[in-house]
Amino acid sequence: MLAAVYRGKSVVSVDRVETPEIGPGEVLIRVEACGVCHTDLKKIEYDLLAPPRIYGHETAGVIAAVGSNVTKYQPGDRVIVFHHIPCGDCFYCARKLYAQCPIYKKVGVTAGFEPAGGGFAQYVRAMDWIVERGIEKIPEGVPFEVAAFVEPVNTCLKAVNQCDPQPGDVVLVQGQGPIGLLFTMLLKLRGCVIVATDTIPARLDLAKQCGAEFALDPRTSDVSAKLKELTEGRGADMVFVATNVKGLVEEAVRSTRPGAKIMLFAQTSDKERIELSGASICVGERSLLGSYSASVDIQYEGADLVFSGKLPVHLLVSHRVPLDKIGFAFRLATHPGEFQGENPLKIIVRPQELSV
Repeated sequence: MLAAVYRGKSVVSVDRVETPEIGPGEVLIRVEACGVCHTDLKKIEYDLLAPPRIYGHETAGVIAAVGSNVTKYQPGDRVIVFHHIPCGDCFYCARKLYAQCPIYKKVGVTAGFEPAGGGFAQYVRAMDWIVERGIEKIPEGVPFEVAAFVEPVNTCLKAVNQCDPQPGDVVLVQGQGPIGLLFTMLLKLRGCVIVATDTIPARLDLAKQCGAEFALDPRTSDVSAKLKELTEGRGADMVFVATNVKGLVEEAVRSTRPGAKIMLFAQTSDKERIELSGASICVGERSLLGSYSASVDIQYEGADLVFSGKLPVHLLVSHRVPLDKIGFAFRLATHPGEFQGENPLKIIVRPQELSV
């Protein structure tokens, strides 16, 4: 089969590799769509993990083969697959901190080499603990590129649930890339008043389609003043930091009222530093929160939001790219300013398609 293999030093090449062999409790999935996620792009661009690896974890496809012990699925089933599933029995699982579970940290989906998700390949192997609890069937009529949103929607829903916004809350969503727009959609379902910020006009327009009452460019608008105007001078009740631009967390604190919640969602780099006044958190009684990766507890709920169409995730698909053009997809996602008029959002790789 063909796969996009990370070879180190930020290099990814489309190579012919062996199709994975499956064991008794495993399944083989023919990948039809895999979303490009900035988590994988960071690993590639900054050489965070040793090569060779095949990345891609927003995966949807068709079961091509099942192991001898598998009874829940059969060839031909249309499915999405999560690449992390917790053990359910450890210290962290008992506290529902699944992303900290040692088993959760083990990637259970691979297209070969060290397991890394494998969705940027024509076939992936899902290991037994993933088959048990980490696969959801895709209803008929739901396109694979829509189904590929189930994993990122889960991660955003987990963060929203942690913050527990109430109807009428005034919420600032910083960044309207694919993740920020998913937050905007989810918060709209909760009945919040959403102020969305971004520096790209097309994204601000889309934010309004997705439920934002106000969509502002922070370079030309006084975001803090708008939030105070909406809240009798208090400031936002909640902020979701959905991009990792320097200084944004500090801005989030300045834009909130005492007692507000600030969710850090895009701050995944150890090198990133945040400088805050201790009093802004302590005396201001603000809660600074973090959320990372998906939760098995909301797996069905998140999938239903996508499959039912309650979240219009199809609006976020900007590009569909065949596997042999994945280099273009990565460049488009990491350096959008180089491509005039492209306006990239969610880029979907189609491993079964080639450009020639």
